[in-house]
Amino acid sequence: MKYESVIGLEVHVELKTKTKIFCGCSTEFGAEPNTHVCPICLGLPGVLPVLNKEVLHFAIKAGLALHCDILPFSKFDRKNYYYPDLPKNFQTSQFDLPICKGGYVDIEVNGEARRIHLTRIHMEEDAGKLVHSGATIDTSDSTCVDYNRTGVPLLEIVGEPELRSGEEARAYLEKLRAVLQYLGVSDCRLEEGSMRCDANISVRPVGSTTLGTKTEIKNINSFSGVQKGIEYEAVRQAQILDEGGTIQQATRGWEEAKGITVLQRIKEGDSDYRYFPEPDLIPIEVAPAYIEEVRGELPEMPDARRKRFMEELGLPEYDANLLTLEKQTADYFEAVVRDGADAKTASNWMLGEFAKKLNEEGLRADQAPVQPDRLAELLGLIAKGTISGKIAKTVLPEMWSSGKTAAAVVKEKGLVQITDTGALEEIVKKIIAANPQSVADYRAGKKKAIGFLVGQIMKETKGRANPGAVNELLTKNLQ
Repeated sequence: MKYESVIGLEVHVELKTKTKIFCGCSTEFGAEPNTHVCPICLGLPGVLPVLNKEVLHFAIKAGLALHCDILPFSKFDRKNYYYPDLPKNFQTSQFDLPICKGGYVDIEVNGEARRIHLTRIHMEEDAGKLVHSGATIDTSDSTCVDYNRTGVPLLEIVGEPELRSGEEARAYLEKLRAVLQYLGVSDCRLEEGSMRCDANISVRPVGSTTLGTKTEIKNINSFSGVQKGIEYEAVRQAQILDEGGTIQQATRGWEEAKGITVLQRIKEGDSDYRYFPEPDLIPIEVAPAYIEEVRGELPEMPDARRKRFMEELGLPEYDANLLTLEKQTADYFEAVVRDGADAKTASNWMLGEFAKKLNEEGLRADQAPVQPDRLAELLGLIAKGTISGKIAKTVLPEMWSSGKTAAAVVKEKGLVQITDTGALEEIVKKIIAANPQSVADYRAGKKKAIGFLVGQIMKETKGRANPGAVNELLTKNLQ
C-alpha cells in the first residue's frame, strides 16, 4: 500500500434534556416547524441566556465515562459565522477552555485492539435546520428554515487523528454510541440527527509522519455512510496525489445515492470564526466534590457488561460484543435470561430471528411487540421439546403480528411437536417403503441419503416431527 489514511472524527451528540441549553423551550423531536422557539433561542435583542444545569451534568458524566480530565474552570465562547439556520449569526460554544480534555475510546477491529485518544469534549448549542423543497439545495426551488432545533444542547466529541480506516471509524462510532446510550445522556439516533459525525481525512505516504492536507466530510448520518465516505475520500485524495495534484482543504458532502463526496465550500480555519468569550454567560467552576458525585452515578459500561456476559453467562466473545453494542439490546437479552431462557439459546435468537424482525421493521429491541418474557416462553417450549426450533421460527412472526403468546399460537395452529415414537414409527416405515432408491443408497454407504428421508418425514408431518427421534428411528429401521 502506497498511502495510509489519517482520520479524526468530530461527533456531535444531542443531549437528552427536556429543555434547551439556554432557555426553557422543549427539545422534543418532530414538532411542527418553529413551534419550540422563544426570543432567547431566536437571538432577539435584549435577551439573556441561562445555562441548563442538566447539560453540565451530562457533559461531566460523559467526560468521566470516556476517561477525560474535567476542567475545574471552563467558559463559553462565541463562534461567529453567517448562515440562515443560525439566527444570532454566532454559535455559543466552547473554545480554549472546554469542560473536558483528553480521554480515549478503546476499539477492536479484525482482532486488533486500539486506543483512540480524544482531544476534548465541549458543550455548545445546535443550529436550526434548512428544509429544501427538493432533494438538495442545488435541486430546490425554495428553502425554509425550522428553528426548533436551535439551542438544543450538544456535546462535541473531538477525536485525535489516530484512526486509519473507514472500518476503524465505524467501530469508534459504535463504541461511542454505546457508552453514551448506557449513560442515558443521549439516545444517539442517527436517523433523527441526534448523533452526527464530521470526518476529517488526509492521506500520506506509508512511513511518513507528516500530516497531509485534510478535507472534512460534514454531517454523515449513518455508520455505513461514515465508512464508505472515508474510504471513497481516501481513494480520491490518493489519485490526485498520484497525478501530481494537490489536495485543497475544503468541506465536502457525502452523497449516499452516488457513493461520492462533493465539494461544498473552502474550509474555514479557527481564525475565520473570530472566537471571543461569551459576555452574557459567567464562567463555569466545578467543585471536585461535584465531580465525584457524578462519578458515583456512572452505570455499568459496555466493556464491563461484555466481560460479565462472557464470564457469568458463558457467552462467546462474538455474541457478547454484538449484544452489548446497543443498551436496548443488552437490556432485552438480560430480561429474557432472567425469565428463564438459556443464555446461549437466547443469544442465538436475539442475533438471528429476532434481529431479522427488528431490521425488517426498523425497530430497536425496546420497541419490539414481543416482550422479553414472551420470547423466553417461546424458547422454553423449544427446551421442553413441545416444539422444534424450526417450528419456533414460524411461531415468532405470528406472535409479532398478533400479540399472542407462544403457547396460544402453538395451540391454535396445531404445532405441537410429535414425539410419540409409536406414531413416528409408522410414518418412518411409510417413507422408507416409498423411497427404495434412497434406502439402497444409504445401505450402499451413501450416508447423506438419510438427509433426504428425514426431509420427507418432516414434510409428511408438516415439520412437527421431533428431529432427534426421527433420526434415531430411521437409523434403526435402515439397519
